[in-house]
Amino acid sequence: MDDRNRRLLTAARRGDAGEIRAALDAGARVEARDEELRSPLLLAALGSHVEAARVLVAAGADPNAQDRRHDSAWLVTGVTGSVPMMRVLLPAGPDLALRNRFGGVSLIPASERGHVAYVRAVLRETEIDVDHVNDLGWTALLEAVILGDGGRPHQEVVALLLAAGADPELADADGVTPLRHARRRGFDALAALLADA
Repeated sequence: MDDRNRRLLTAARRGDAGEIRAALDAGARVEARDEELRSPLLLAALGSHVEAARVLVAAGADPNAQDRRHDSAWLVTGVTGSVPMMRVLLPAGPDLALRNRFGGVSLIPASERGHVAYVRAVLRETEIDVDHVNDLGWTALLEAVILGDGGRPHQEVVALLLAAGADPELADADGVTPLRHARRRGFDALAALLADA
């Protein structure tokens, strides 16, 4: 690997915005890749290095560039739940329909993990598909119920998804609805939200 590209990747991993600028000025490629095919922007997103990402976006970095695991800078925002990173990437034109290795869009892991602020922001500030179905046959609503713990954050996520028009009748591959999953798991608060939807 070219030393300039290695320097850029290292700076992105550390979140050193000044060093990123210097590496780019020295001729590093903004779309350089490491051994896992991670781009500088993906490395910055993984570390929630917002200023580093801002420099890379200004230099034309692609928010949709995917690594060996099919992660991209945009998709990673759903995992980390970073609203500031999401907002830095939006001007770069991320593909809201880009799928991760499970066939999901960024809203799905965010819902699973109970990232309330991210779910609120991505629903309000983008046209992301609230009813996208991943390879497991699950929507964001199903993931919030099936993989969540039924606590306050997941209750807020479910309320946000429903308010954004999520279909509470969209069942999983076995025909089980979010409401039935909530009742099976003893999540009374979630069940009440879904029953009223």
